[in-house]
Amino acid sequence: MTAPKKTFFDFALLKRVFRYAAPYKQKFYISVMLAILLAIITPVRPMLVQLTVNEYIANEMAGMLVRITLIQIGLILVETVMRFFFSYITAVLGQSVVKDMRIATYKKIMHLNLSQFDKTPIGTLTTRTINDIESINDIFSDGLVPIIADLLSIACVLTYMFISDWQLTLIALIPFPIMIIGTYYFKESINRSFHKVRNAVAALNAFVQEHLSGMAVVQAFAAEDREMEKFKKINRDHRDANIKAIFAYSVFFPLVEIILALSIGLIVWWTSKEALQLQESQQGTVISFILCMNLLFRPLRMIADKFNVLQMGIIASERVFKVLDNPDFTPESPADAYKPALVKGKIEFDKVVFEYTPGVPVLKEVSFSVNPGETIAIVGRTGSGKTTIISLLNRLYHIQQGCIKIDGVDIEQYDLDTLRKNVGVVLQDVFLFSGSVMDNITLRNPEITKEKVEQAAKLIEMHDFIMRLPGGYDYHVMERGATLSLGQRQLLSFIRAMLYNPSILILDEATSSVDTESEQLIQHAIDTLIKGRTSIVIAHRLSTIRKAHKILVLDKGEVKEMGTHEELMRLNGHYAKLHEMQFETTEE
Repeated sequence: MTAPKKTFFDFALLKRVFRYAAPYKQKFYISVMLAILLAIITPVRPMLVQLTVNEYIANEMAGMLVRITLIQIGLILVETVMRFFFSYITAVLGQSVVKDMRIATYKKIMHLNLSQFDKTPIGTLTTRTINDIESINDIFSDGLVPIIADLLSIACVLTYMFISDWQLTLIALIPFPIMIIGTYYFKESINRSFHKVRNAVAALNAFVQEHLSGMAVVQAFAAEDREMEKFKKINRDHRDANIKAIFAYSVFFPLVEIILALSIGLIVWWTSKEALQLQESQQGTVISFILCMNLLFRPLRMIADKFNVLQMGIIASERVFKVLDNPDFTPESPADAYKPALVKGKIEFDKVVFEYTPGVPVLKEVSFSVNPGETIAIVGRTGSGKTTIISLLNRLYHIQQGCIKIDGVDIEQYDLDTLRKNVGVVLQDVFLFSGSVMDNITLRNPEITKEKVEQAAKLIEMHDFIMRLPGGYDYHVMERGATLSLGQRQLLSFIRAMLYNPSILILDEATSSVDTESEQLIQHAIDTLIKGRTSIVIAHRLSTIRKAHKILVLDKGEVKEMGTHEELMRLNGHYAKLHEMQFETTEE
């Protein structure tokens, strides 16, 4: 694994993160003001202790002793309140930025072209949206602003110490070079460990997401043990990275305590020597400087850790910005995009060339046309490009050459929402979300009433089945529709397509998961649905294909034949061979 990129001083990234804080600049200014005030009052307590011991206790001034004690109690209360507001405001600022960045990132992911999901593990995008953005929160709550507060506090304490006794201050700081060297090595060690932890978390998320989705395959092929070994390896990497971080902490914090003890020992030695020589009490000075050393070491002990938190937040922001800057996305349609009130449904493919992988064409100058209200069936061997055609029609991918038109207008000129609302799709692999049956049918569209849903369900005789479910249309469908059969999920997708009343209907192996009885139930509904609509059908069942106005035969991304069932059978070419190989069994 390559060494982590030094990004701490990448102020361009830090500046870009802070742009998201612009709407909350008032909170930022308040937190900075509180940091300055806290730094100023930090050395006041040691100063008051020194004054109390040297002046009021030594001279037995009981009245002043009571007053100074009350002042210190009040100061402690004020400091406590200020620290509370400082911590709270910086945390609120961080969470506000995280909210806005997470919305922006998820919105960008929603508009990425499908090609990005083909080559990017879902778990990785999950990590970017959740874990990495949460690390950006630390830039505000545990990073830059707290570091500024700690540095100001250290500066104020050192200033007081030098003013009070510059010689004693220099003596107390003798062990500090050891502290600086130890802090540097601790910061570097923690940075490397955190980088490995972050990569291991992304790998864990991707692995778990993928294998939970594909658990049926894992269990069907008895691959649990093999997959468990892979998981154990990734988990070991995560553990080892965390252990290295724990080791660094375990070495650094005791080192800090040793250095603090050395400084305190030097303070006691020097003040004792001065007391013997000058015959003066140094008790107030000793107590005051010991308090100051604790006030110095408390932020110093954490500042290296905060620097790493800040650095990891910047590294996380770099990853998030890579998603936000991804150029492979479908931009929002401009205001002047084509938004016809009625889409008739004429489809034209003109010498369309498309490649998933550069240099490997999937479609090779594919040309065909479908008139409004006609049905075209697309057949061909697996990998011939059938599903690719319907993905291009919906602008899920973008073609490299050629042109696709609907009603004579290039689909790139259409308003995307208008285009996709007029192209209804029933896929072979029906995806259902966790939620009610009603939510899955309407996709939470408030314009679709329950009466319309019931009417569509009755059309394909699904209403009675749905009403038999616990709760009826409010029945909770588990993730990916796990509590329903393949056929039932397919039938729900038909209801969904009917409700949106598209001008163009695409059936991609839409009846492949439905048994013969279920197919008979929906065949009439299909006939009703495609009547008067332009329809593209990809199917192995002959009943719908034979009714098509034309059949398009694809082979390795090229159009080999086109015509009606009877015309193609008379040609005795590719279609006839496919019919003999794939369809005769269905006919029997």
